[in-house]
Order: sequence, then structure tokens, then C-alpha cells
Amino acid sequence: MNTTRPSPPRPRAPRGSARAALIAAAHSTVRKQGYAATSVDEICAVAGVTKGAFFHHFESKEALAVAAAEGWTERARPMFELAPHNRLDDPLDRLLGHIDFRLSMLDGPTEDYTCFVGTMVQEAYATSDRIRAACEASINAYCQALAPDIQAAINVYGVPEDVTAIGLAQHVQSVLQGAFVLAKTTNDPAIARGTVTHLKRYVRMLFGRI
Repeated sequence: MNTTRPSPPRPRAPRGSARAALIAAAHSTVRKQGYAATSVDEICAVAGVTKGAFFHHFESKEALAVAAAEGWTERARPMFELAPHNRLDDPLDRLLGHIDFRLSMLDGPTEDYTCFVGTMVQEAYATSDRIRAACEASINAYCQALAPDIQAAINVYGVPEDVTAIGLAQHVQSVLQGAFVLAKTTNDPAIARGTVTHLKRYVRMLFGRI
């Protein structure tokens, strides 16, 4: 006789919050298992909403992915803007503080610190231009937010003339995304922390702060 009890249903999302719950569920499931492997049914289950509620808010999984990329930017913005290093007077200290802040986030399960848009664009860039463009916009927003402090540090300390603020911001983003990929290969954040530590050394040397 089979005495296994069925798993209790997940609690339903409060009325009016289904859209936000679906976006949050997309963030968590895609970061853990990738975009292609994540189904609408799984997202609904994690969000605690019905499939009817899903299609009330989104015409397709692709439409949710685009909204979730936009939501990823808005989710990250206050976390970065309110970080303590932003109160430092020296722009180079703020930049190095930002790198330290990103370094401090590299802990725990891989899906807790890796990037939603970075994960998704690796799979969908060639199959969905809408998703690719939404991920590009999110990554570019991060670079644009970092560039003013980099430019201020360039103005104070100077760098080789071919170094630009946006170019260095893109390099920071590239190192972070690469660090996430390396961490996935080992399922351990240690290798990512080592890579970001090298990034900090590079930035210090670039600005002559040895």
C-alpha cells in the first residue's frame, strides 16, 4: 500500500501581486536551472499563481523574460545605490568599494549570487532578439551607473589615454560575468572571489594606487 502523502500546495500569491511574484519566480528559477529548462508551469508553481493568472499578465514566456530583465535592473538599483561605499569622498575609493561590495556578495549557493540577465542572455541571444535586447539594456544600465565614479577617478588620478569610463565599467561587468561562469563550473564561489580580487588589483594598478 502506498502511504506517500502528496506535497502540500504552495500558498497562493496575494491578490494583485501576481505579476511581481511571477517576475521574482523567474529570477530564482532561471538563475538556478537556466531559461530553456524553466517552464511556465514551474514559474507559476514557484510564484503561487495559476496559469490563467500568468497569461493575464504575460502573453508568453518570452514576454515574462523581457519584463524580468527590466525588473532585474530595478531590483539591483537600490542595493547598489544605498551601499555604504557610495558615501566615500574619493571616487577611486568608491570604485574600489564597489568591487569589494561585489566580492562580498560571492557566497552561498551559486544561484543566489549569479546574474539573471547574464544567465539568460547566454541561452537566448540567438533565438530571441527581444530577450537579448532586454538583457543588453540591463547590463548597460549597470555600466552606465558605474561610469560616473570611474570618470571622476580618471579626472583625479589620470589613466592611459585609451582608457574610458564606460570601457572600464564594461570590463568590470565582463569580469563579474566571467566569474559567475567559473563559479558554475566548480559549484563553488571561491574561484569567482579570486577572479574579482584580481580585478581589484588591476584597478588599483591602473590608477597608480599600489
